[in-house]
Amino acid sequence: MKNLLCMLCVAVFTIAINPIVNSAESVIKEKPNVIYILVDDMGIGDIEPYGQKHIRTPNLQILAEQGMTFTQHYAGNAVCAPSRAALMTGLHSGHGQIRGNFEYGGFFDKDEYGQMALHPGTVTLATIMKKAGYTTALIGKWGLGGPGSVGIPNKHGFDYFFGYLDQKQAHNHYPTHLWKNEKRFTLENEWLHPHAKLDDGASPNDPRSYDKFNRSDFAQTRLTQDALRYIEMPHNDPFFLYLSYAAPHAALQAPEEDVDKYTFEETPYDGTTDGKYLPVLKPRATRAAMISHIDEGVGKLVTKLKEIGIAENTLIIFSSDNGPSTEGGADLEFFNSNGAYRGYKRDLYEGGIRMPTIAYWPGKVAKGEVSSHLSAFWDVMPTLAELAGVTLEQTIDGISFLPTLLNQGEQIQHDTLYWEFHHWNGSHKQAIRMQNIQGINWKAVRHYSKNREAGSEIELYNLDMDPSESTNVAVSHPEVIANAEKKFAQARTRSFIDAWNFD
Repeated sequence: MKNLLCMLCVAVFTIAINPIVNSAESVIKEKPNVIYILVDDMGIGDIEPYGQKHIRTPNLQILAEQGMTFTQHYAGNAVCAPSRAALMTGLHSGHGQIRGNFEYGGFFDKDEYGQMALHPGTVTLATIMKKAGYTTALIGKWGLGGPGSVGIPNKHGFDYFFGYLDQKQAHNHYPTHLWKNEKRFTLENEWLHPHAKLDDGASPNDPRSYDKFNRSDFAQTRLTQDALRYIEMPHNDPFFLYLSYAAPHAALQAPEEDVDKYTFEETPYDGTTDGKYLPVLKPRATRAAMISHIDEGVGKLVTKLKEIGIAENTLIIFSSDNGPSTEGGADLEFFNSNGAYRGYKRDLYEGGIRMPTIAYWPGKVAKGEVSSHLSAFWDVMPTLAELAGVTLEQTIDGISFLPTLLNQGEQIQHDTLYWEFHHWNGSHKQAIRMQNIQGINWKAVRHYSKNREAGSEIELYNLDMDPSESTNVAVSHPEVIANAEKKFAQARTRSFIDAWNFD
């Protein structure tokens, strides 16, 4: 199980349609609890089940050995907000409301306005689970509506919320506050700008240079503690917990005792490059500590489920919102964070969107299973809807992968997966996976320049032969390029944000 990277390359697929296949009734006698764990900027190579050698993640390794590891599960997008929007709405970024990070306000507490909000009345994963009789909670990072907006979690199906509303606040893992429902929850930290710098003349090699950045109340620990409290409290109904860690997103910060568990050869990060995040003395050890801290949290959650006797009636799904980022001094080459794949966060190449994903459900999901089923964030809504026994009435892009989880019933397949990503600097990208055309699984990627006059040629990759997307074969396959160009147009509707269109 520790080295799945060589198995992540090949799969053959059939035609996609959208009905929910009722495979669950004969297997599930009562509605299970669901815990969906999402981490931030973690690559497919960052944890042991996918081959990681430097970072210790024993609890996720156990989860994989006792559950199912997906080799072709994709994020909703290459950055936070549109990826999370796809998860919540069941719509890919060609149909969704939020197709990029659209920021309001700034980094000061007084300027905390968040990101573009989900529209009022949007059907979300949480509203679907409530309809099915679940108690719903979000603990962690939201990013789909700031304080006081129409997009806060409590207005989109979550009975309870504790965490970050504004993604910019989550650039600091020692903030002054989190949010509990619609009120600020004060933490024991003095305010710290997440993009502060070393003092003039301070040596980046001197540990004392970093003293001014030290804080004690680590927000990621608070999230784990609150998740454990939520799981343990009495529940008259099954619960759906969306646990959304803000790590290992920059800035690179972790408790000192966790950082000290790792000893690497280090080059300090002075905070002047790669997003200009907080300086860090030991960037390798700190990023490793952030990931291990999440792993420890996962282990505590599983232990708690077993202690209170509900582990066998709880489905856990673990994934990441997009690929890893070099920001804040993260050494992704050292960790081989994107595994065998090209690209990082903000790329629509595989390294930016193919995610480490594990499903665990004792007695229901087969132990040690490795699945090459092609799926994406927009498939989570129909999967959990089928699990919960509720019929989706709205049009979505997702297909339930519950038959794959339970190894029962017919698994409907996607014929295409589509992404579009819009960056604040005016650069835009599209990507599409096209299955079994001429017996080959293709990936087409198109980049648009800022002025949209150049650089919009379509790149083409044969993922069966070239999963690393190293060789553009567009010139050799004009008929596939023509097909991709047609699919790019068909896969999307116009956005109400004009900058998020391709004209």
